[in-house]
Amino acid sequence: MKEYGLEYRKFVVGGVAIFIVAIYIIRLFTLQLMSDDYKKNADSNAFLKKIDYPSRGIITDRNGELLVWNQPSYDIMVVENEARNRFDTLEFCQTLGITRQEFDQRVAAMRDKRKNPGYSRYTQQMLITQLSDHDFSVFQEKAYRFPGFYVQRRSVRQYKYPYAAHVLGDVAEVSESDIEADDYYQPGDYIGKLGVERFYEKQLRGVKGVQILLRDAHGRIQGSYQNGILDQKPIPGKNLTMAIDKDLQALAERLLEGKIGSVVAIEPSTGEVLCMASSPSYDPRMMVGRQRSQSHRLLSQDPWKPLLNRSIMGQYPPGSTFKPTQGLTFLSEGIITDKTPYPCYHGFVFKGLRVGCHGHGSPLPLVPAISTSCNGFFCWGLYYMLGNTAKYGSVQVAMNRWRDYMVSMGFGYPLGVDLPGEKRGLIPNAQFYDNAYKGEWSGLTIISIAIGQGEVNATPLQIANLAATIANRGYFITPHVVKKVEGEPLDTLYTKRRYTMAPSQNYELIAKGMRSAALGGTCKALGHYDFTPCGKTGTAQNKGHDHSVFMGFAPMDSAKIAVSVYVENGGWGATYGVPIGGLIMERYLKGELSEASERKATEIQNRRINYGEGDR
Repeated sequence: MKEYGLEYRKFVVGGVAIFIVAIYIIRLFTLQLMSDDYKKNADSNAFLKKIDYPSRGIITDRNGELLVWNQPSYDIMVVENEARNRFDTLEFCQTLGITRQEFDQRVAAMRDKRKNPGYSRYTQQMLITQLSDHDFSVFQEKAYRFPGFYVQRRSVRQYKYPYAAHVLGDVAEVSESDIEADDYYQPGDYIGKLGVERFYEKQLRGVKGVQILLRDAHGRIQGSYQNGILDQKPIPGKNLTMAIDKDLQALAERLLEGKIGSVVAIEPSTGEVLCMASSPSYDPRMMVGRQRSQSHRLLSQDPWKPLLNRSIMGQYPPGSTFKPTQGLTFLSEGIITDKTPYPCYHGFVFKGLRVGCHGHGSPLPLVPAISTSCNGFFCWGLYYMLGNTAKYGSVQVAMNRWRDYMVSMGFGYPLGVDLPGEKRGLIPNAQFYDNAYKGEWSGLTIISIAIGQGEVNATPLQIANLAATIANRGYFITPHVVKKVEGEPLDTLYTKRRYTMAPSQNYELIAKGMRSAALGGTCKALGHYDFTPCGKTGTAQNKGHDHSVFMGFAPMDSAKIAVSVYVENGGWGATYGVPIGGLIMERYLKGELSEASERKATEIQNRRINYGEGDR
């Protein structure tokens, strides 16, 4: 009788042996072909790959004035496999002026593969960034005592003037999300965080280079591998020429001191932003070097939000600066002609509803309605447009037609300025009001949007763009703060004309109304200037004091500058908006302020608005 147990045992032992051999083969295959750990180890013993960081592109203003440049900086890199147990940690910390606790924290962060997915003990890792010249000199003297530590030379940004912080932005160390989004970066690299530093990051950063250095058996550098044939030189970042005029920017920020608000100026023919001031602001030189994190924390905790670029992020009721869009729409839709008069009984009064207005002649047609900023005229125009069922069929269709005009004029959506964080404002449509009023609404229900109140919101940039569109008689070029990128054309978004739905001849009437306002209407403080300014005031209602708003352009024909001014809780448009707008136009067109204007600028600069808790 056969011993089947012995037969089976033979197969079991053979199977186990085959399984063990297979495990060894798979492991050898994994180590030699699938894993680069040993390759890294071998390479690190023979080579040192040293990154050469490119110089970041410099930034100048439209006149070639240097705004941002680079200054040498030094980082401490470490190859842990070389440094382990071969240096005095306490002496290392004393040399660099850090505590042992800080050293341990930096090492732990470096080893954390969630924060540093490229960590390897065989390759250079960032340990300490942005050493000063003094600390670098001290470290160099003792570098021989710290094997495995290397100095990486690169640069940090320097900002020449305390202006344009919101536009220029700043540079800081990359975050985890930055590294995940772009494999160009590794821990310790720098990236633009705000402003043009962020928007034009890929142009400014350049391309990294690499040096391959040869080591001996003791890890000592022997020179370049193959005489540097395989080295790659860094490619410097591209320089930017800003559209911003540094002196105009300085004046705008000066005039906004002690106030919350914005000043934006645009060259109508090109869409170039000549100045973009937001207040309160901060000195961009605070955001440089190792002090940046503390400065950023203090600014972010400030209740007045100095980090907020109100020019593109502030969403405000445009007030009466919105009235030109209404006149253009009513003309283009045939609701009015240039001679159509509407009454104003100190405002729009109808069926128990009253929208107040200041005293002026009545009835009156479009041009004097713009000049005097008549609320009654524009409320009647919207009432007749939204109630014209013979033309539109329903209030909903009429409302959406109105909305289409506003969008074509640059409202309701981001314009596309070359800065991060631009907000869209708000232009309501029929569905918005159907949802709000369950379908039971009419022109009377929402009449305040005709005068830039109610649900309508806009950014100061959008208001300045409206002024530029009127100056151009019906088109605009998307506003942009960068005039030129070295070696490449601007995006076509910043070179193509965008036409509105209103015909050019209708814009002529609006321009006449705004010129009349400067000669004797609500902007009469502009009347003494000889460069034919055109203006439109706004007094935007608010839960506290009203906002002071202005938009204008000059000269009336072939305009060189369009301006918007928004001062929160500043009262009448003529209180702050008009004089600030006039000074901005004068400075740009004349090259300087007259003695009288300089006194006026100083007086406005020294005026402070007392903001309470509810005004933030």
